Amino acid sequence: MIAQIIDGKALAAKIRNNIAVQIKERMQQGLRAPQLAAILVGENSASKIYVRNKCKACAETGMISKRYNFAENTDETALLRLIDELNADDAVDGILVQLPLPLHISVNHVLERINPKKDVDGFHPYNVGRLAIGAPTLRPCTPKGIMVLLESTKINLQGLDAVIIGASNIVGKPMALELLMKNCTVSVCHIYTKNIASYVKQADLVITAAGVPNLVKGEWIKEGAIVIDVGINRLADGKIVGDVEFNSVKEKASWITPVPGGVGPMTVAMLLENTLKAMNSE
Repeated sequence: MIAQIIDGKALAAKIRNNIAVQIKERMQQGLRAPQLAAILVGENSASKIYVRNKCKACAETGMISKRYNFAENTDETALLRLIDELNADDAVDGILVQLPLPLHISVNHVLERINPKKDVDGFHPYNVGRLAIGAPTLRPCTPKGIMVLLESTKINLQGLDAVIIGASNIVGKPMALELLMKNCTVSVCHIYTKNIASYVKQADLVITAAGVPNLVKGEWIKEGAIVIDVGINRLADGKIVGDVEFNSVKEKASWITPVPGGVGPMTVAMLLENTLKAMNSE
């Protein structure tokens, strides 16, 4: 068996094109374009790239984006003050604060300060709580994007044994909630899990967001399993790889996402979709 590739890049392009059409129709009706406010604190090179790519994607769909850059030593009060201003601005539909933040700033304080209706990353406790009770509003972008990728395979997820590697608030935990809504049986592995391979070997669906290059081996994979690789890891030679040992895993899996070109483009597409949804919920 050679796995079929789940092309996140192509699917994200379709979604972004659909968003662009909706925005164009709004503009033709004399309505305003949706607006995203992106906040970056510090000089993290990866964060700079992510924010630039998100703003570029906005521009390509006709969405307005504004960047707010803070120095590494910015105090929390200044950041919260800006969030308050953006919350009060009716022209701003979505607010995202690029993570990670410097250690002297409380992530919880910052995320909780964002109006849940403008929380297009889906990280506010209100939005996470809505997801937990099966009544989601703005959903975390990466798990939401993965669900759209899975839907594209037409596979019925109900009853599948799913294993998630990584228990972050950004991917692992909300991913588990998404899969529970589809009636999967879900196990979440993390750094304290004993013998992760034993969980993976039983899984019909494997989603890994560990940030460890080539962690998941082909010998771990159940024949015909679906494998979603969220990892983006840069090797010493500059090559980008995922958490999955792609060449060996594709020999066992039925479906697999590539890195790059799998989950990453979908995360950005879902951010745009959330921003449009936030505007339409006014």
